[in-house]
Order: sequence, then C-alpha cells, then structure tokens
Amino acid sequence: MSVTDQQPTVPAQFQSFLAFDFGLKRTGVAVGTRMLRSASPQGTIKAEGEAARFVQVAERIREWQPDALVIGVPYHPDGAPHENTARALKFGRQLRGRFGLQVFEVDERYSTTEAIASGAKDADAASACIILEQFLRNLP
Repeated sequence: MSVTDQQPTVPAQFQSFLAFDFGLKRTGVAVGTRMLRSASPQGTIKAEGEAARFVQVAERIREWQPDALVIGVPYHPDGAPHENTARALKFGRQLRGRFGLQVFEVDERYSTTEAIASGAKDADAASACIILEQFLRNLP
C-alpha cells in the first residue's frame, strides 16, 4: 500500500505515525507527526524471532498510540525485490492483522546507508527515522 492508495482518516494535524525498519535481529523504530512533518528515532528493538519482536512492537504501539504505521520495504538498487522484501511485506501484513492499524509501505533503498553515512549511533533507528520522514514529505 502506498501513500496514494489509502489516506488515513484522522484529521491531518493530529496524525501520528510509528515507523519500523524491519530486520531479523534488529528493527529500527521512529515516531513522527504529520503536523510537524518530522520524525524522531527511538530505541531499536533487539529481538530474534517473531514472538519476541511482536512483544516489543506491541509495547511501542501502546506507548505511542499511533494513528497508523509505516514500514520500510527494501529493494535492490534496480527496484527488483529480494528475500528481505518479502520478509518486510509479511511483517507489514502481520502488523495490520495484529493491531488493526493502517500500514503504509515506503521504498527504503539506501536508508541504512544514509543513516550510517550521517554518523548515527543507532543506524537502525536512524533508518526508521529516514523512512518516516520520507513518508511524511510525500503526504498531501
């Protein structure tokens, strides 16, 4: 689902988002609002296995009470999908099913590279922040 496919129904100034940069061992997290069109990195979820990851995801959703979720979906530089593309899309479907929130997908090519190049101490959280800011910039 892209930004243009389905717009959230919450009044624009109140929309808040929680973004994830999915990984098998670490999942970066960021929060942001439509009103400010900015995002802040949060502590990365360090959990292997679906059950452990979703316990921590649920805690973040309870803590931040977002109106919708945003996930980064990785692709090869030429736009072709790879095995992590499928994993990220599955993660998005699981988020929708478990939490009943809208989930928006963002092409996250180069977000981790950009986070590392910027000197981020937590590249996963910084990458989630980059993903969310890209999403916010593209909202009408």
